[in-house]
Amino acid sequence: MTGTPSPAPASTPSRPLRVAVAGASGRMGRMLIEALRASDDCVLAGALDVPSSPGIGSDATAFLGHASGVAITADIAAGLKNADVLIDFTRPEGTLAHLAVCCELGVKAVVGTTGFTDAQKAEIAVFAQRTAIVMAPNMSVGVNVTLKLLQMAAKAMATGYDIEIIEAHHRHKVDAPSGTALKMGEVIAEAMGRDLKECGVYAREGVTGERDPSSIGFATIRGGDIVGDHTVLFAGIGERIEITHKSSSRSTYAQGSLRAVRFLAGHKTGMFDMFDVLGLQ
Repeated sequence: MTGTPSPAPASTPSRPLRVAVAGASGRMGRMLIEALRASDDCVLAGALDVPSSPGIGSDATAFLGHASGVAITADIAAGLKNADVLIDFTRPEGTLAHLAVCCELGVKAVVGTTGFTDAQKAEIAVFAQRTAIVMAPNMSVGVNVTLKLLQMAAKAMATGYDIEIIEAHHRHKVDAPSGTALKMGEVIAEAMGRDLKECGVYAREGVTGERDPSSIGFATIRGGDIVGDHTVLFAGIGERIEITHKSSSRSTYAQGSLRAVRFLAGHKTGMFDMFDVLGLQ
């Protein structure tokens, strides 16, 4: 992704960065709140959730045995009014509603939500003309370094290797393949001069015929409490290379998100991704 950068951020902010968290009652929301609680330069300034959440009205850090004074609310404007940046790992429709209000209030956003359609991604690009957004299907530093390794590998093995992407997640994940797996496919396809929309294969059953050597295959596993496993297989004749990333805790996503928050301190508008945040472009 690209954006028009504003001046570089100062090395030491004059005050803590004020962060709002969407989906504050969920697994990822709580992990983000815990990371903010432990941060020296970021502070929780708002907490959003859906109206049906049992957490509405409660203190956002009550689960940590601490009173933050920030109540979880379904009122988007109220949840964002004190924030510099929103971190959002929710659902596409909710994220779009949150971003619309972010633009109105001048709040920047870190978006880890997956499952967007092309039309929804185009809508987010329009929002990025009014505020600064970091959007990535996976905020983990390790995953994004893995993406860079895949880019390098794909360029070197553009011919003579069959490529398969295998991903596994917990039973509650609602989209498949995962946004991270799709991003891996996009990075590989681009490095090889292909279009994932044309070469991606997402299901195999029955008599499928021989494998198309230009295809990129996906396999999805759902079960238990798997946080997130991704393996890309480059299978050649006489050898195969496997590049794997395994997450054992959502804390990696939270820490990467805070790095994205700090990156946005120096940008007023534009669309960015974690390669921008980590200097991997």
